[in-house]
Amino acid sequence: MQTILGANGIIATELAKELCTHFTKEIKLVSRHPQKVNSSDVLFEADLLNGIQTEQAVKGSDIVYLTVGLSVDWKTAAAQWPVIMKNVIDACLKQKAKLVFFDNTYMYGTSDGIITEQTPFLSTGNKGKVRGQITTMLNEAIQNTDLIAMICRAPEFYGPRNTKSITNTLFFETLKKSKKIKVLLRDDTLRTLIFAPDAAKAMALLGNTPDTYHQTWHLPCDNNLLTSKEFIQLISEIYGKKLNYTVLKNWMIRLISLFNTGMRETIELLYRYKTDYIFDSSKFKRRFPDYKITTYLEGITEIIREIKQLKNESK
Repeated sequence: MQTILGANGIIATELAKELCTHFTKEIKLVSRHPQKVNSSDVLFEADLLNGIQTEQAVKGSDIVYLTVGLSVDWKTAAAQWPVIMKNVIDACLKQKAKLVFFDNTYMYGTSDGIITEQTPFLSTGNKGKVRGQITTMLNEAIQNTDLIAMICRAPEFYGPRNTKSITNTLFFETLKKSKKIKVLLRDDTLRTLIFAPDAAKAMALLGNTPDTYHQTWHLPCDNNLLTSKEFIQLISEIYGKKLNYTVLKNWMIRLISLFNTGMRETIELLYRYKTDYIFDSSKFKRRFPDYKITTYLEGITEIIREIKQLKNESK
Protein backbone atom coordinates (compact mmCIF):
# COMPACT_ATOMS: atom_id res chain seq x y z
CA MET A 1 0.00 0.00 0.00
CA GLN A 2 1.21 3.48 -0.90
CA THR A 3 -0.44 6.30 1.01
CA ILE A 4 -0.82 9.99 0.14
CA LEU A 5 -1.28 12.29 3.11
CA GLY A 6 -2.92 15.55 2.06
CA ALA A 7 -5.10 14.31 -0.79
CA ASN A 8 -7.17 16.54 -3.14
CA GLY A 9 -4.47 19.07 -4.17
CA ILE A 10 -2.89 19.11 -7.63
CA ILE A 11 0.27 17.28 -6.53
CA ALA A 12 -1.62 14.57 -4.65
CA THR A 13 -4.03 14.10 -7.54
CA GLU A 14 -1.31 13.80 -10.18
CA LEU A 15 0.72 11.57 -7.85
CA ALA A 16 -2.22 9.18 -7.40
CA LYS A 17 -2.61 8.94 -11.18
CA GLU A 18 1.08 8.25 -11.71
CA LEU A 19 1.31 5.63 -8.96
CA CYS A 20 -1.74 3.81 -10.28
CA THR A 21 -0.49 3.87 -13.88
CA HIS A 22 3.10 2.75 -13.26
CA PHE A 23 3.65 1.40 -9.75
CA THR A 24 0.65 0.10 -7.76
CA LYS A 25 -3.14 -0.11 -7.69
CA GLU A 26 -3.07 -0.15 -3.89
CA ILE A 27 -3.30 3.54 -3.05
CA LYS A 28 -4.75 5.16 0.07
CA LEU A 29 -5.81 8.80 -0.09
CA VAL A 30 -5.87 10.58 3.25
CA SER A 31 -7.34 13.97 4.15
CA ARG A 32 -10.28 15.36 6.08
CA HIS A 33 -12.45 14.91 2.98
CA PRO A 34 -10.63 12.63 0.49
CA GLN A 35 -12.02 11.97 -2.98
CA LYS A 36 -11.12 9.17 -5.35
CA VAL A 37 -8.73 9.82 -8.22
CA ASN A 38 -8.59 6.22 -9.44
CA SER A 39 -11.47 3.76 -9.09
CA SER A 40 -9.35 1.46 -6.94
CA ASP A 41 -8.30 4.13 -4.41
CA VAL A 42 -8.97 3.56 -0.72
CA LEU A 43 -10.25 6.67 1.07
CA PHE A 44 -9.34 7.41 4.69
CA GLU A 45 -10.53 10.44 6.63
CA ALA A 46 -7.99 11.78 9.12
CA ASP A 47 -6.76 14.99 10.72
CA LEU A 48 -2.95 14.98 10.64
CA LEU A 49 -2.91 17.30 13.65
CA ASN A 50 -4.13 14.26 15.60
CA GLY A 51 -1.35 11.78 16.28
CA ILE A 52 -3.64 8.77 16.72
CA GLN A 53 -5.51 9.47 13.48
CA THR A 54 -2.21 9.98 11.65
CA GLU A 55 -0.88 6.60 12.79
CA GLN A 56 -4.14 4.92 11.78
CA ALA A 57 -3.86 6.54 8.35
CA VAL A 58 -0.28 5.33 7.90
CA LYS A 59 -0.95 1.79 9.18
CA GLY A 60 -0.36 -0.85 6.51
CA SER A 61 1.62 1.50 4.25
CA ASP A 62 4.91 0.66 2.55
CA ILE A 63 5.50 4.22 1.31
CA VAL A 64 3.90 7.41 2.61
CA TYR A 65 3.88 10.67 0.63
CA LEU A 66 3.40 13.86 2.64
CA THR A 67 1.90 16.40 0.23
CA VAL A 68 -0.07 18.58 2.62
CA GLY A 69 -0.77 22.15 1.56
CA LEU A 70 -1.64 24.48 4.42
CA SER A 71 -3.11 27.96 4.49
CA VAL A 72 -0.97 30.71 2.97
CA ASP A 73 -1.13 32.40 6.39
CA TRP A 74 2.29 31.89 7.98
CA LYS A 75 0.87 31.92 11.52
CA THR A 76 -1.32 28.93 10.70
CA ALA A 77 1.63 27.15 9.12
CA ALA A 78 3.87 27.93 12.13
CA ALA A 79 1.31 26.47 14.51
CA GLN A 80 0.34 23.39 12.52
CA TRP A 81 3.29 22.24 10.42
CA PRO A 82 5.62 21.15 13.28
CA VAL A 83 2.76 19.12 14.80
CA ILE A 84 1.97 17.46 11.47
CA MET A 85 5.61 16.67 10.77
CA LYS A 86 6.12 15.13 14.22
CA ASN A 87 2.95 13.05 13.91
CA VAL A 88 3.93 11.77 10.46
CA ILE A 89 7.50 10.95 11.48
CA ASP A 90 6.28 9.10 14.58
CA ALA A 91 3.64 7.21 12.59
CA CYS A 92 6.11 6.14 9.89
CA LEU A 93 8.61 4.97 12.50
CA LYS A 94 5.98 2.92 14.36
CA GLN A 95 4.55 1.44 11.18
CA LYS A 96 7.97 0.99 9.49
CA ALA A 97 6.84 2.94 6.44
CA LYS A 98 9.11 4.92 4.13
CA LEU A 99 8.40 8.65 3.98
CA VAL A 100 8.58 10.94 0.94
CA PHE A 101 8.13 14.63 1.82
CA PHE A 102 7.06 17.09 -0.86
CA ASP A 103 8.77 20.38 0.01
CA ASN A 104 9.10 23.90 -1.39
CA THR A 105 12.00 26.37 -1.52
CA TYR A 106 10.93 28.97 1.03
CA MET A 107 13.73 28.08 3.46
CA TYR A 108 16.46 29.12 1.01
CA GLY A 109 15.47 32.77 1.12
CA THR A 110 17.42 35.26 -1.00
CA SER A 111 20.12 33.41 -2.89
CA ASP A 112 22.69 34.70 -5.36
CA GLY A 113 23.43 32.36 -8.24
CA ILE A 114 22.19 28.82 -8.72
CA ILE A 115 20.16 27.07 -5.99
CA THR A 116 21.17 23.44 -5.39
CA GLU A 117 20.36 20.81 -2.78
CA GLN A 118 23.41 22.07 -0.85
CA THR A 119 22.23 25.69 -0.68
CA PRO A 120 21.98 26.72 3.00
CA PHE A 121 18.73 27.78 4.62
CA LEU A 122 19.11 31.56 4.76
CA SER A 123 15.52 32.76 4.89
CA THR A 124 14.77 35.44 7.45
CA GLY A 125 11.06 35.55 6.55
CA ASN A 126 8.31 33.88 8.52
CA LYS A 127 7.34 31.38 5.79
CA GLY A 128 10.96 30.43 5.23
CA LYS A 129 11.63 29.91 8.93
CA VAL A 130 8.68 27.53 9.23
CA ARG A 131 9.81 25.48 6.23
CA GLY A 132 13.36 25.41 7.54
CA GLN A 133 12.12 24.20 10.90
CA ILE A 134 10.10 21.26 9.61
CA THR A 135 12.73 20.26 7.05
CA THR A 136 15.35 20.25 9.80
CA MET A 137 13.03 18.09 11.93
CA LEU A 138 12.85 15.53 9.15
CA ASN A 139 16.59 15.61 8.42
CA GLU A 140 17.36 15.06 12.10
CA ALA A 141 14.95 12.11 12.19
CA ILE A 142 16.67 10.62 9.14
CA GLN A 143 20.09 11.01 10.80
CA ASN A 144 19.18 9.95 14.33
CA THR A 145 16.43 7.33 13.99
CA ASP A 146 15.56 4.33 11.83
CA LEU A 147 13.30 6.45 9.63
CA ILE A 148 13.78 5.83 5.89
CA ALA A 149 12.82 9.07 4.17
CA MET A 150 13.64 11.62 1.50
CA ILE A 151 12.84 15.23 0.66
CA CYS A 152 11.54 16.17 -2.79
CA ARG A 153 11.78 19.92 -3.33
CA ALA A 154 10.10 21.97 -6.04
CA PRO A 155 10.12 25.65 -7.03
CA GLU A 156 6.92 27.48 -7.90
CA PHE A 157 4.34 25.56 -9.95
CA TYR A 158 2.55 26.33 -13.13
CA GLY A 159 0.09 23.90 -14.57
CA PRO A 160 -3.40 22.82 -15.64
CA ARG A 161 -6.53 21.87 -13.73
CA ASN A 162 -6.55 23.01 -10.09
CA THR A 163 -2.91 24.12 -9.94
CA LYS A 164 -2.62 26.92 -7.40
CA SER A 165 0.41 29.21 -7.57
CA ILE A 166 1.36 32.84 -7.95
CA THR A 167 2.06 32.36 -11.65
CA ASN A 168 -1.21 30.56 -12.28
CA THR A 169 -3.12 33.26 -10.39
CA LEU A 170 -1.50 36.26 -12.09
CA PHE A 171 -1.11 34.78 -15.57
CA PHE A 172 -3.58 32.02 -16.37
CA GLU A 173 -6.47 32.83 -14.04
CA THR A 174 -6.53 36.40 -15.35
CA LEU A 175 -6.46 35.05 -18.89
CA LYS A 176 -9.48 32.87 -18.10
CA LYS A 177 -11.30 36.01 -17.00
CA SER A 178 -10.09 37.98 -20.05
CA LYS A 179 -8.22 40.40 -17.80
CA LYS A 180 -4.73 41.85 -18.15
CA ILE A 181 -1.87 39.64 -16.94
CA LYS A 182 0.12 40.92 -13.97
CA VAL A 183 3.86 40.54 -13.34
CA LEU A 184 5.56 41.10 -9.99
CA LEU A 185 8.35 43.73 -9.84
CA ARG A 186 10.23 42.96 -13.08
CA ASP A 187 9.68 41.20 -16.39
CA ASP A 188 13.34 40.72 -17.30
CA THR A 189 14.62 38.26 -14.68
CA LEU A 190 14.97 34.54 -15.38
CA ARG A 191 12.65 32.33 -13.38
CA THR A 192 12.47 28.57 -12.80
CA LEU A 193 9.00 27.05 -12.74
CA ILE A 194 8.02 23.40 -12.54
CA PHE A 195 5.08 21.88 -14.40
CA ALA A 196 2.91 20.53 -11.57
CA PRO A 197 2.27 17.07 -13.09
CA ASP A 198 6.04 16.67 -13.60
CA ALA A 199 6.64 17.28 -9.89
CA ALA A 200 4.23 14.51 -8.98
CA LYS A 201 5.56 12.07 -11.58
CA ALA A 202 9.15 12.62 -10.47
CA MET A 203 8.20 12.12 -6.84
CA ALA A 204 6.46 8.82 -7.65
CA LEU A 205 9.60 7.65 -9.45
CA LEU A 206 11.86 8.67 -6.57
CA GLY A 207 9.61 7.04 -3.99
CA ASN A 208 9.74 3.74 -5.85
CA THR A 209 13.51 3.78 -6.39
CA PRO A 210 15.15 2.28 -3.27
CA ASP A 211 18.58 3.93 -3.54
CA THR A 212 17.15 7.48 -3.57
CA TYR A 213 16.25 7.61 0.12
CA HIS A 214 18.09 9.56 2.85
CA GLN A 215 18.65 12.38 0.35
CA THR A 216 17.18 15.68 -0.80
CA TRP A 217 16.15 15.91 -4.45
CA HIS A 218 15.36 18.98 -6.51
CA LEU A 219 12.54 17.91 -8.81
CA PRO A 220 13.13 18.30 -12.58
CA CYS A 221 12.45 21.55 -14.45
CA ASP A 222 12.91 22.68 -18.03
CA ASN A 223 16.45 24.04 -18.49
CA ASN A 224 15.24 26.57 -21.04
CA LEU A 225 14.63 29.33 -18.51
CA LEU A 226 12.47 32.27 -19.51
CA THR A 227 11.89 35.76 -18.19
CA SER A 228 8.30 36.74 -17.40
CA LYS A 229 8.29 38.77 -20.61
CA GLU A 230 9.37 35.74 -22.66
CA PHE A 231 6.92 33.50 -20.82
CA ILE A 232 4.03 35.82 -21.66
CA GLN A 233 5.23 36.09 -25.28
CA LEU A 234 5.10 32.29 -25.50
CA ILE A 235 1.59 32.28 -23.99
CA SER A 236 0.56 34.86 -26.62
CA GLU A 237 1.93 32.74 -29.48
CA ILE A 238 0.12 29.65 -28.28
CA TYR A 239 -3.09 31.51 -27.47
CA GLY A 240 -3.04 33.19 -30.86
CA LYS A 241 -3.40 36.70 -29.53
CA LYS A 242 -0.98 39.33 -28.25
CA LEU A 243 -1.49 39.53 -24.50
CA ASN A 244 -0.72 42.73 -22.64
CA TYR A 245 0.51 42.79 -19.09
CA THR A 246 1.18 45.17 -16.23
CA VAL A 247 4.33 45.11 -14.10
CA LEU A 248 3.33 45.69 -10.48
CA LYS A 249 5.89 47.84 -8.70
CA ASN A 250 6.72 47.32 -5.04
CA TRP A 251 4.47 50.17 -3.84
CA MET A 252 1.58 48.86 -5.93
CA ILE A 253 1.94 45.36 -4.47
CA ARG A 254 1.94 46.73 -0.94
CA LEU A 255 -1.10 48.87 -1.66
CA ILE A 256 -3.02 45.90 -3.09
CA SER A 257 -1.94 43.79 -0.11
CA LEU A 258 -3.94 46.04 2.20
CA PHE A 259 -7.10 44.60 0.67
CA ASN A 260 -5.92 41.25 -0.72
CA THR A 261 -4.75 38.48 1.63
CA GLY A 262 -3.11 36.47 -1.13
CA MET A 263 -1.01 39.42 -2.26
CA ARG A 264 -0.11 40.23 1.35
CA GLU A 265 1.26 36.71 1.86
CA THR A 266 3.28 37.10 -1.37
CA ILE A 267 5.33 40.05 -0.10
CA GLU A 268 7.82 37.83 1.73
CA LEU A 269 8.55 36.00 -1.54
CA LEU A 270 9.25 39.04 -3.70
CA TYR A 271 12.99 38.33 -3.62
CA ARG A 272 12.27 35.64 -6.23
CA TYR A 273 11.32 38.33 -8.73
CA LYS A 274 14.05 40.91 -8.06
CA THR A 275 16.89 38.86 -9.57
CA ASP A 276 17.32 35.67 -11.61
CA TYR A 277 15.92 32.70 -9.67
CA ILE A 278 17.67 29.58 -10.96
CA PHE A 279 16.69 26.24 -9.42
CA ASP A 280 19.16 23.49 -10.29
CA SER A 281 17.69 20.00 -10.79
CA SER A 282 20.75 18.44 -12.45
CA LYS A 283 21.13 15.81 -9.70
CA PHE A 284 17.77 14.27 -10.66
CA LYS A 285 18.55 14.52 -14.36
CA ARG A 286 21.85 12.69 -13.90
CA ARG A 287 20.17 9.91 -11.91
CA PHE A 288 17.25 9.57 -14.34
CA PRO A 289 18.60 10.60 -17.77
CA ASP A 290 15.59 9.13 -19.62
CA TYR A 291 12.99 11.07 -17.63
CA LYS A 292 10.85 13.18 -20.00
CA ILE A 293 10.56 16.74 -18.70
CA THR A 294 7.65 18.85 -19.92
CA THR A 295 8.99 21.89 -21.75
CA TYR A 296 7.48 25.33 -21.18
CA LEU A 297 6.07 25.14 -24.70
CA GLU A 298 4.37 21.82 -23.98
CA GLY A 299 3.14 22.86 -20.53
CA ILE A 300 1.69 26.18 -21.64
CA THR A 301 0.07 24.50 -24.65
CA GLU A 302 -1.78 22.10 -22.32
CA ILE A 303 -2.95 24.96 -20.09
CA ILE A 304 -4.14 27.09 -23.02
CA ARG A 305 -5.99 24.13 -24.49
CA GLU A 306 -7.83 23.74 -21.21
CA ILE A 307 -8.63 27.47 -20.98
CA LYS A 308 -10.03 27.55 -24.50
CA GLN A 309 -12.10 24.43 -23.82
CA LEU A 310 -13.57 26.01 -20.68
CA LYS A 311 -14.41 29.20 -22.57
CA ASN A 312 -16.12 27.25 -25.35
CA GLU A 313 -18.14 25.27 -22.82
CA SER A 314 -19.30 28.46 -21.12
CA LYS A 315 -20.70 29.95 -24.35
